[in-house]
Amino acid sequence: MTSSLIAALLALTTNQPQATEMAGYLIVPHERVPATYNAGFSMYVAAWPLLQSYPGSDFQSGLFGTWMFPQFEGQAPKDHYTDIEGGLGWWRDTRFATETPKFIMGGVTLNFSEWANGPGAGKGRNWQNPTGLYGVAQLSPWVLWPPDGLNLKQGTRGELFGYGYLPLPLTEPKTKTAGKDVPTGNHCWTLFLNTANFKGPVAFFTPYFWSKASAEDPSKAGQFLDSRPSEPNKAVQMETQHIPAMIGKDRDGNTFARVAPTHFPGQAQRESPLIHRITAYNKDALWNQVEGWFGGGRATPGLVVESASAVHTFKGGGYSTWKIYVPGGDRDKAPEVDWASYANPVALDQWTYGIRWKREFLSRQAGPVLTLPEYYKLMQSPDGKERWVVVAPDAVPAETGLRQAEFPAPKRPTEPYVTPDDPASTWKKPGPAAGPFTRTLGDGSEVTFYWYRFADQPALMNADLTPAEREAIQKRAEKIHRTWTKGRDYLPPNTVGQLASIDPALIVEPPRGLGVGYVPIVTRQGWKSPR
Repeated sequence: MTSSLIAALLALTTNQPQATEMAGYLIVPHERVPATYNAGFSMYVAAWPLLQSYPGSDFQSGLFGTWMFPQFEGQAPKDHYTDIEGGLGWWRDTRFATETPKFIMGGVTLNFSEWANGPGAGKGRNWQNPTGLYGVAQLSPWVLWPPDGLNLKQGTRGELFGYGYLPLPLTEPKTKTAGKDVPTGNHCWTLFLNTANFKGPVAFFTPYFWSKASAEDPSKAGQFLDSRPSEPNKAVQMETQHIPAMIGKDRDGNTFARVAPTHFPGQAQRESPLIHRITAYNKDALWNQVEGWFGGGRATPGLVVESASAVHTFKGGGYSTWKIYVPGGDRDKAPEVDWASYANPVALDQWTYGIRWKREFLSRQAGPVLTLPEYYKLMQSPDGKERWVVVAPDAVPAETGLRQAEFPAPKRPTEPYVTPDDPASTWKKPGPAAGPFTRTLGDGSEVTFYWYRFADQPALMNADLTPAEREAIQKRAEKIHRTWTKGRDYLPPNTVGQLASIDPALIVEPPRGLGVGYVPIVTRQGWKSPR
């Protein structure tokens, strides 16, 4: 045991559990596909309430997801982090959180200088310095995107959420960016959903979101996703930054931990399908048909061509790096949770990855979700390392205070999300065509939204497009609105499990006369009533 860990443990006193956290990654191995499948991906991931009770804004965890980086010939540039990540989860800046996860897009430009989470959502809320707030444009005329994240239907408990990003040629390549002799490509990376109550494209990253960094540093030109293909072989992991936990000691100096009740999907046969059908595409999957259509050719229905795809296969395996941190100890040397003692990661079929649980270690089952062990004892394993080993609740001495302790109730922020109200801003000039309208969402918040002409939405007014370029993209969006109807498959469908639903309150119908070429844009999100 390290001296810093010993000192931290000695600082613990009986009957006074100290607050700490459990954090780490669940790593999912999968087989590689050829590098030519570099035009986006799709996947199905389980959506469920990770914690039994939402504990407040310290809680931050994704569910299973991925990181899509640009593909380079040879070695990638140094000091050059940029990707599309996001996914399902909870974040410290989530203002209207519940136990049900939300989805964010999570585009990251150069080294996190900006990020974009959806239409009107990004890094911070400073509209005077909008770092990513204009990075995503709305494409769907049927789905609202709240700035707090795309809500799933309350009560989702293990169903599969299907999503993916494919590039669409909605714009034309440019030789100048923000007046500089720096090119901008025309890869409009578009989010497609496949859920029980909505299927199809929703929103896309504007090419300028990526290339803006090149205008500021021309040496970076051509290194972002506006022009680069996507790397098809991506990490798939579950990244958890904070699950509440407590640590206490008994009179003999033994150290115990308690973790907030943590859920995973679980069926009667002790298996949890967690990830399904990770698929990579080449440009024959969608891009080439759309490019021909926009060039005057035959209309395409938008169905992704499966023959232009490669599905990653699973062989099982994988591991956890979850740790419970001793307050004041060396975080790099914190003891890991003996996760393998109760969880066995397996391939449920060649396209589906999950966990086969050792049920004798699970504390209880509530419908389609299982509760993971809550209590642990710090012990030395045969390899000489300290590990947190599962123990029964009645094996935790009363003097630790852990069994009687309660995790604190969440403190919820009350500040609403608002957008600029200046009459000269791009939110007001040229401004919306209809509204305001309101909807109450399943998380208890109320959103206010307006209908904007597609090319007049604030994101495109701030996308380094000339009026002529915006009119060109307007015509392409109108083609999509007329042809790509909702309620049918675009992505290859799931072959196992049931699909999750997005919050039904997010699905809207355009006002009369605005069914083609107009999109709903949320301008405010706040609590329905004072809290």
